[in-house]
Amino acid sequence: MKRMLPMRADAGLRLALAGVAAGALFAGTPALAAPEEIQVYMDEMGAPGEIGLDVHSNYVASGERSADYPGEQPSLHRVRITPEFAYGLTRNLELGAYLPLATIEGGGRFGIDGVKFRLKYIVPRPAGQAWFVGANFEIGRVGHKLDINPYNAELKGIAGIRRGRWTAAANANIDFTVSGPAPGPASLEIATKLSYALSPKFAIGIENFTGVGEFRALGRFGSSEQSSYATIDTSLGRWDLNLGIGRGYGANADRWTVKAVIGVPIGPRR
Repeated sequence: MKRMLPMRADAGLRLALAGVAAGALFAGTPALAAPEEIQVYMDEMGAPGEIGLDVHSNYVASGERSADYPGEQPSLHRVRITPEFAYGLTRNLELGAYLPLATIEGGGRFGIDGVKFRLKYIVPRPAGQAWFVGANFEIGRVGHKLDINPYNAELKGIAGIRRGRWTAAANANIDFTVSGPAPGPASLEIATKLSYALSPKFAIGIENFTGVGEFRALGRFGSSEQSSYATIDTSLGRWDLNLGIGRGYGANADRWTVKAVIGVPIGPRR
């Protein structure tokens, strides 16, 4: 995976991200955690001018059979496949596009259901520093069968540390609706990752995605979506692979989900 090199911080970007965060607290409401992308963000960053590709996929083995609103696609036996393209703007700033958001329904029907864009920033740090912090802003449109509100956004705080064989990371995800027929308050999710490297190319870990609730009523865990995944991270040649099997609880109707994030080598060998 790519590693960030130090450079001077951009104060203007920090101010812009702070403004987005403030706007999220007052904008209308939450999209649930993006099911097309089940991962904890860390400090991986493409070099300036470099193009990267991760393919996100997940399958709901045991999940919701009914619809919450007319036209919604039940999640049971649904497969989601989402290519994520990334382009390094600077050593600390990366542009990304989820293009397209695709689904395969339980009956086998294939659909294209939207597109999302993101901007990721990792704060510069000296070589050898174990911890990292940053932020990611994402906005996009999804099909009606996936969300009653078509335009949604997310601001993600990123923090983590690598120490010996251990890696720990956390994201604070603020989700809100930009436009749609069913607006409401912004919501907060905390995502965490703890992994232990058994070898330089193989690690085992746990990823948790904890819905904390809407900002007007934080801490109502029973009415928020929760899930925990047992994961492995490995490399096969130039390919990177994150695999996980997860259990949903709380308000999460998807009881068992299998997920994969595949890092595809599309650039020249270094």
